[in-house]
Amino acid sequence: MRRTRKVRRILKAKPTIEGAGVHLKRAFHYHIAPELDPFLMLDEFRSSNPSDYMMGFPSHPHRGIETITYMLEGSVEHRDSIGSLGIIGPGAI
Repeated sequence: MRRTRKVRRILKAKPTIEGAGVHLKRAFHYHIAPELDPFLMLDEFRSSNPSDYMMGFPSHPHRGIETITYMLEGSVEHRDSIGSLGIIGPGAI
């Protein structure tokens, strides 16, 4: 049996600057996490201007939080705070 639910609220992503100056849109963040369990944050990076994202993020622990990157096109180099490095592109796991 398929269960449906009503839409309670529509959230519009808001432009913000995070990390060392990365421009992104934040759809939601930890302040409303109890309403959106299991999500903690949802950010959108979309830019053809490298200066919008090249500064990256300073080292920061994710403290057990699982991160997911969904790439539609292009690629990004990701390095975490313990030095792990990878290239993420469309279809990458």
